[in-house]
Amino acid sequence: MSTVYSDIQYHINMKEGDVGKYVILPGDPKRCKLIAEHFDNPNLVADHREFVTYTGYIDGEKVSVTSTGIGGPSAAIAMEELVNIGADTFIRVGTSGGMDINVMGGDLVIASGAIRMEGTGREYAPMEFPAVANHEVINALVKSAKDIGRKHHVGVVECKDSFYGQHEPGTKPVSYELENKWEAWLRLGALASEMESAALFIVGAYRKVRVGTVLNVVANQERRKKGLDDPQSHDTEAAIEVAIEAIRNLIKEDKINL
Repeated sequence: MSTVYSDIQYHINMKEGDVGKYVILPGDPKRCKLIAEHFDNPNLVADHREFVTYTGYIDGEKVSVTSTGIGGPSAAIAMEELVNIGADTFIRVGTSGGMDINVMGGDLVIASGAIRMEGTGREYAPMEFPAVANHEVINALVKSAKDIGRKHHVGVVECKDSFYGQHEPGTKPVSYELENKWEAWLRLGALASEMESAALFIVGAYRKVRVGTVLNVVANQERRKKGLDDPQSHDTEAAIEVAIEAIRNLIKEDKINL
């Protein structure tokens, strides 16, 4: 089916021409303006529900930032409608909680794939289908993090639908399942926990677009449990900088490969 339509999209309230092919996806609408400040000539294009969009330019190429809200359902809606109006390359910039004890608050995590502990992706693909990031976007993010000198980790993240199911699993009627699976993810080397990437990777696979994720680690509850130093970081600027430079890298590569 065609991926570009002229009609105004129902949720994001935009039409073809309002966004660039490269789009940064934060969860928090308030983060959009901060990200747009890294663009040349940014303009507020839409502000509807949880979906705020600014469009500007990076190295002469039209780019956008659109917030997705919290969780897979609204993230999937944003991506579906953005693809409908011409976007084809996405970088999620978000926050996460560290899982692996080597991941500390203030570190960055670049997701190579995501554990599908969420519901949205189930309405797109069987659970046997993996949620993986696009390798070109991963490479661009890794190069950017190295060039800027930001401490980062690359690997699998866990995605869930319930924030408090992670942080207060013992209070939930299905605590046995939440706690046992969390232990499995730890044994398998999951780096961090968040709420959107699995759905975005699955929708991206279905819509045949490129998707990647870079996350700021807020803190690490596993380090805290073990009595280790657990610094906290709520500043997403490093993740934003890495995403911006990754888009510069992708723009250059895409021009070479035309």
